[in-house]
Amino acid sequence: MSEVKEKPIESTNSQEKFAANNKVSFSVQGMTCATCVKNVERALKKLDGVKYVSVNLATEKAIVISQEAIPMNEIKKAVADVGYKVSEEMPTEDLIEKRFKESRKDMYISLAITIPLMVVMILSMSGVHVPFMLLIELIGGAATIFIPGRKTLKSAWIALSHLHTNMDTLVSLGAISAWATTILAIVGLNILSFGTIASMLITLNLVGRYIEARMKHSASREIKLLLSMKVDKANVITDDGVVELPIETVKIGDLILVRQGEKIPLDGTIVEGQASINESMISGEPLPLLKSEKDPVVSGTIVESGLLKIKVEKVGEDTFLNQMIKLVEEASSSKVPIQALADRITLYFIPTVFLLAVLSGMIWFFQYETFQPFLINVSNVIPWVFTDAGPLSTAIFSFVATLVIACPCALGLATPMALVAASSVSAKKGLIIKNGEAIQTAKDIDTILMDKTGTLTKGQPSVIEHNLDDETFLIISEIEKNSTHPLAKAIVEYAHEHIKNQNVEIEEIEEITGKGIVGTYKNNEYYIGKPRDPKPYQAFMENAETVIEVSKNEKIVGYIRIADEIKSDAVEAIKQLKEMGMEPIMVTGDNENTARAVAKKVGIDKVFANISPQNKVEIVRKYQIEGKKVGMIGDGINDAAALKSSDMGIAIGNGTDLAIESADVIISQGEISKVIDAINISEITFKKIKQNLFWAFFYNIIAIPLAMIGILHPAIAEVAMLFSSINVIYNSSRITKKL
Repeated sequence: MSEVKEKPIESTNSQEKFAANNKVSFSVQGMTCATCVKNVERALKKLDGVKYVSVNLATEKAIVISQEAIPMNEIKKAVADVGYKVSEEMPTEDLIEKRFKESRKDMYISLAITIPLMVVMILSMSGVHVPFMLLIELIGGAATIFIPGRKTLKSAWIALSHLHTNMDTLVSLGAISAWATTILAIVGLNILSFGTIASMLITLNLVGRYIEARMKHSASREIKLLLSMKVDKANVITDDGVVELPIETVKIGDLILVRQGEKIPLDGTIVEGQASINESMISGEPLPLLKSEKDPVVSGTIVESGLLKIKVEKVGEDTFLNQMIKLVEEASSSKVPIQALADRITLYFIPTVFLLAVLSGMIWFFQYETFQPFLINVSNVIPWVFTDAGPLSTAIFSFVATLVIACPCALGLATPMALVAASSVSAKKGLIIKNGEAIQTAKDIDTILMDKTGTLTKGQPSVIEHNLDDETFLIISEIEKNSTHPLAKAIVEYAHEHIKNQNVEIEEIEEITGKGIVGTYKNNEYYIGKPRDPKPYQAFMENAETVIEVSKNEKIVGYIRIADEIKSDAVEAIKQLKEMGMEPIMVTGDNENTARAVAKKVGIDKVFANISPQNKVEIVRKYQIEGKKVGMIGDGINDAAALKSSDMGIAIGNGTDLAIESADVIISQGEISKVIDAINISEITFKKIKQNLFWAFFYNIIAIPLAMIGILHPAIAEVAMLFSSINVIYNSSRITKKL
């Protein structure tokens, strides 16, 4: 196996492509479907100098990257020209919460009206006389369309007034036309009332709106998790001593004091002191780093032992945590939803259906006498065909029937029902699908980036071998109980599991930061820490292991080998990914030697080591620019932005909250082999989606011509719509039998 040494992304092209000073993020309000997103992106791409545009429907966030800075008023105008609004303020959690509750309320109101209407309609169609049926349909249809369905109407109007269409356009046209037939029936025209169908169409649309709002509500918590890591105050060293001040008042150049157990409030450089600092939020690595004078430190990291004086070098938006928050926001915007086949087809389907309905109505109105003999002949075979309704009634019948039949009931269920079934199967296999689009995306992934610690390895150091006798090991484990170092914890846990407890009273203990710990037992001094001479242990260290040397009265008595063990399924999972035609790549904040050693064990050929969170995002984008579909697997805060910016983010279930919130798929048991299951589920599910869409459109291809020539009764159309929807539901349920 060849090993490839990769450095963090530093190419001129990559930096130019994503230069921070030419990048602007904003919110786009008013979008309701993938067609809206496509129109906004198309408008923004027409601006001079634009190199990259990404709009996210679920989060309402957009990002534009250009060679030169583009004035915000130009961006606002471009978006306004296609019917939407730009806001420089990202949607707040309160606003998202409000919209979520509104969509839920609209859905409940719509269901409360539509379900009784459907019951009444079925009774009426079965021959049961329902008093005031037309009035019931008139009031029920109006209540559904104009109260909970008002946003659907508004979205359709925005699209039409800017000379384009979306899914809401067809829903609104179909619903209003169907409801209008009730009015026409009431005033005396010989035409069937479709008022209940109007309510059904609006309700289906509102259920989809609710699912979308729920996704936005979930996504808004990511930034909140990062914000919770901020420090509100800092201990500033002044001429009068140490003063606790609000973080906003601290200036560049100030000296701050950080004690053991405290978070470092601002980015800076150590000017005095030495400490063991937990930087797992940056590198994802569990082992703390020893830092001393002139070493840089960043906000949010924790001083586990020691005392530091730090010179502040970054404040406000320039600090690490604030940059991470901004990075996650931009990464959220860069995740463009996989546009479903149904959404793409609506670009042509909606205007085509409307034109066909108008054409049919006009032909019947102006050429009624020419084609009436056809209706008379057909009526001998099909009893419900109207033969003497007249030009106006027949034209309205044909127009409305065509619109109602074409309304996407089965089409609307085709994708969601398959995704629901797939999510159920995924849960049984230890996979949580947070974002339904991930099921569609997984089958196209050809590049898998993965973190090391907690992803390929267990994420917890443990003793794998030692050459000490039980008495000595017991003594040093008692000494290590007084240390907070993760390696000490590994030694203590090993002793607890493998050595019989005995009373051991340690007399004196001294921890030497960055080196080890010394303890005295029965007048014998024991040292546990870094080897004096690492050469004898070089082979172990090259194998991604840490060696702890043990001395008794300055005489070496043995060693302990500690390592973050590779997960049992990692090797086989990497092998299967390669067999499936994917390229696994390690992207880690750990040092190069350790990263390469672990990569060699599991069979990964390409490694990016010493990688920061920003670099991880750039690596994801680098492969995306090359045309790759990128999956990212991680478990730490440092992986959050990369998880969001990848085509499919996969979080290990025992990872940090932010990583889990940022991912599309969560592996609940931490087994990397579950990625294979996710891909298999994706392939089967997408096949079912295509089958569902075929049958949904097949129904339209057959039914629309029949409606246009006036021989398809709306009641039959309703039955056909119901059959089409049932077929979609049944076909989707078969996913559970395939997996």
